[in-house]
Amino acid sequence: MKKIKFSGILQEFINKANNGNSQDIDFIIKHLTTESSLPMTRYVDFALSLVKNEAGIRQLEFYLFHGSLIQRNYCSLFFNRRGDWPVVKKAFQLGLIDEIQAYSR
Repeated sequence: MKKIKFSGILQEFINKANNGNSQDIDFIIKHLTTESSLPMTRYVDFALSLVKNEAGIRQLEFYLFHGSLIQRNYCSLFFNRRGDWPVVKKAFQLGLIDEIQAYSR
């Protein structure tokens, strides 16, 4: 299977997600704002799905509890897709995400 090489901001997100240190996650997450375009949110969502580094995962957990609403929502998706229900449940019980986000995949 041929590996596809992307370009521009998407490739930058992919590189940072694969590296996955906390500064890389900060860079990606900071692109999630109330002004983010639909394509940008999709790029971020895709990149986050690639994060495997423990430091990156811890940084995403930080944003789940301390980020803006849109950042918390995307972090919730990340943890739900990984099956990390306890951390999502805690964010839900604290009122940081709503029921829809808590059960989204």
